Amino acid sequence: MTSVVRVRRGDPGYPVRLETIGDPPAEVWIRGAVPAEAGVAIVGTRRATRYGLGIARAMGAAVARAGWPVISGLARGVDGAAHRGCLDGDGIGIAVLGSGLDVWYPPEHRDLGEDLVGGGGGILSEYPPDTRPEPWRFPARNRLISGLSAVVVVTEAADKGGALITARLAAEQGREVFAVPGDVSRSTSVGTNLLIRDGALPVLGPDDLVEAVSLVLGPPPRSTAGETAQLGIDIPAEGAAVEMIVEAAGGDVAGALAQLGRLESDGRIRIEDGEVLPIA
Repeated sequence: MTSVVRVRRGDPGYPVRLETIGDPPAEVWIRGAVPAEAGVAIVGTRRATRYGLGIARAMGAAVARAGWPVISGLARGVDGAAHRGCLDGDGIGIAVLGSGLDVWYPPEHRDLGEDLVGGGGGILSEYPPDTRPEPWRFPARNRLISGLSAVVVVTEAADKGGALITARLAAEQGREVFAVPGDVSRSTSVGTNLLIRDGALPVLGPDDLVEAVSLVLGPPPRSTAGETAQLGIDIPAEGAAVEMIVEAAGGDVAGALAQLGRLESDGRIRIEDGEVLPIA
């Protein structure tokens, strides 16, 4: 089991992104690894709908496949779905807890947290071991979620709750705030729609999110070039015809189409009107 490390502000290993917020914690406890580069926080309501869970998981996977860290709070609902998406995309995930790292909350997400650590990510808290998850700790925890991020995405939220607190803190910290628009008659879309009304950038799906994050953080660290090289061709930015890729693969139609299908299901490419288009 990976041990818990206590890191004081100013010491090596203290998350550099937290140094930039207005009220950085004096010390943090970390299990696993917290990368220095900025991540993308995906947050939302604990009472998520099936739609909200699906979009959070898909966005977590897309961000992970693009190569950016995925950050959330390990809570029920959207947070857990985003973390699972990160694991789907073989990415680096960071969970920020509102309790000590030996007090899993919710308890059923212990395996999920362990999987994040096992996948090269980590869990972090400003609270020492044995600290119970009191309700008042979570709003304070949220400033660390936004602090570790360059972008905060709210996928589904009511008009009140922790996700909107995180969005407000992100704006105060100079982070970008994105939101997924939703049905105006659905209570779990009120918060995201209000964020958009008040200036948050609307994002319409995983591909749109990756494109929007690229404007903030630059091109995704991961590229489809290595994958498509297995087919004997690098797909140009403007795309390439399926027939061209099959020909470059030596005429192995079945093999080329199978590989393209895997890349599309992984969210690395999309196939449209006979063209293979890379997803940035």
